[in-house]
Amino acid sequence: MNSAPSFDVHKRADSLVAAFARAGYTRVSPAILQPAEPFFDLSGEDMRRHMYLVTDTAGREFCLRPDLTIPVARHYLASATAPQRASFCYLGPVFRDSGITSGEFLQAGIESFGRPDTAAADAEALALGIEATAHYGLPAPRIVIGDVALFSALITALDLAPAWKRRLVKDFNRKTSLAHDLDVLTLHTAQNKPEYQGVLAALERSDPKAAHALVTDLLSIAGITAVGGRSVGEIADRFLEQAALGAQTSLPRETRALIEKFLAIGGDPDESAADLRAFAREAKIALDAPLDLFESRTGFLAARGVDVGRIQFSTAFGRGLDYYTGFVFELYDPSAPAAGQLVAGGRYDGLLTRLGSASAISAVGFAVWIERLAQLRGTP
Repeated sequence: MNSAPSFDVHKRADSLVAAFARAGYTRVSPAILQPAEPFFDLSGEDMRRHMYLVTDTAGREFCLRPDLTIPVARHYLASATAPQRASFCYLGPVFRDSGITSGEFLQAGIESFGRPDTAAADAEALALGIEATAHYGLPAPRIVIGDVALFSALITALDLAPAWKRRLVKDFNRKTSLAHDLDVLTLHTAQNKPEYQGVLAALERSDPKAAHALVTDLLSIAGITAVGGRSVGEIADRFLEQAALGAQTSLPRETRALIEKFLAIGGDPDESAADLRAFAREAKIALDAPLDLFESRTGFLAARGVDVGRIQFSTAFGRGLDYYTGFVFELYDPSAPAAGQLVAGGRYDGLLTRLGSASAISAVGFAVWIERLAQLRGTP
């Protein structure tokens, strides 16, 4: 693993988190050892590949936390505050295996739950992220933003099977997967059916609960308990999803062209909003609600003193994690873009219900990669 950060690195990071606390965020320290299942279910394949896993004597899987968003969200849900508004900040190690080098990394960040003023909360998160880079001598980072909600609204409006809509939105953050999905839909032919298509076809129009019970029973009879961190129930869900995906007729080329035209829109937020409204009018697709939120967020950013003309927006930008549902962003050093993001985060309104909340709770936050900031700017 990487060597532990120096005392000076911790000291500067502590002063950053103290600034978050002064802004109204309560400092928390979730446990390093976390149940692995939420990360399997919610973070996506990319995170899954980098996790350090351990199994206890009862067969339960745990992991060294690879990220702090899910641990902080679990801490909030276990508190007496939920589902009321609450904001947290943190500083601590996270653990990820890169496949080349393995390491422990120091991460700071904030998470805000239950705020009804979505646009203002988004703007506050980005503004605080910029303040974090300024804390390390980088007052004008390269700012890249996107909005998963805009893509979701587009896909919702298209004539696609519900399973394909879920698949495309889920794979939006993974560009190679999204491109593959579009290829599969566009070139959908009988010759491309999987060898188990007969079973899928038989299940296709079955009662969903009965079909799920049948597949789960068959897997259990075969002695399968888990594969790649997925439970039998998750494997059954995936199998039945394939049945629904296989039933979709081919995607018209004009529909694919429409999706690709949408994904090509980008620029600064004001230019992009105008282009998106023109796109929506021409395509006769309702994007008014997410665009109104988009423009309101831009206004709040400007009111906070952020130069929105410097922001690079792209409809195709996503963060590679399954739980994001709206605004997403990453901050880079303009002089060293290949070094990776310095601050990254966004909105994840669906996460809390997937973690067990009985009601929907809004959420937005970001993580700060402390060593990257310290190394890039040579700050102690």
